[in-house]
Amino acid sequence: MRILLSPSETKSVGGSGDPLDLAALSLPTLTATRRTVAHAVVAMCTGDPAGARTALGLSEKLVEEVALDAQLWSSPTAPALSRYTGVLYDALGQASFTRAGRARAESRLWIGSALFGLLAAADPIPHYRLSSGTQLPGLGTLRSTWRPSLTAATATWAEDLVVDLRSGGYHQLGPVPGAVTVDVVTEYPDGTRKVVSHFSKFHKGLLARTLATSRSEMDDVPALLRVARRAGYTLERKSDSALTMVTQP
Repeated sequence: MRILLSPSETKSVGGSGDPLDLAALSLPTLTATRRTVAHAVVAMCTGDPAGARTALGLSEKLVEEVALDAQLWSSPTAPALSRYTGVLYDALGQASFTRAGRARAESRLWIGSALFGLLAAADPIPHYRLSSGTQLPGLGTLRSTWRPSLTAATATWAEDLVVDLRSGGYHQLGPVPGAVTVDVVTEYPDGTRKVVSHFSKFHKGLLARTLATSRSEMDDVPALLRVARRAGYTLERKSDSALTMVTQP
């Protein structure tokens, strides 16, 4: 089973790991694209900091993110699962995993990334700032940059149950054929339903925690539904590859 998460704009700074080594990351067929994107980010941030701030969509308060991107090759690293912060990752609560739960989570969790494509939970990465919609000088869109290599890298996952919890922009970088997607809706007392981004991230984090740390082996959607429903979640099956998670306000 593989569970794909969106990254977060907010990330922890620092770390105790050696500087970035692309060869140490999972899915080595992505190394060439990772190197291309990383070099483009560093070149932009060192050669045109003001332009980089605009390209990255940063406010004046976040200008230090440009300097951190410029130091991409020399900054310390930390496991991807502890690098990302924010609503989804707070709900995931990786710091409270048991040792056995962490081992299961690290074998199941993958994180989408505009810089690295896809990362395994334990992959060591530096702090960085780059979103899926960023346009890097000389590269075109990140979707056109990543899609061919991500499609090839995940082709071997065809026999696995893949649960794709990524948001639209990161899903478009490299859709996984046959993956199960999960939409989150909030159902109000009058029966109306609405997608609320904040709550969607939160509940996806909770669902990811349950699935990632479960002792159960989940090889198909019925097995996934049994685990989720035992944990108290309301999941509706829209099709063979699409589920809706219904939450209360």
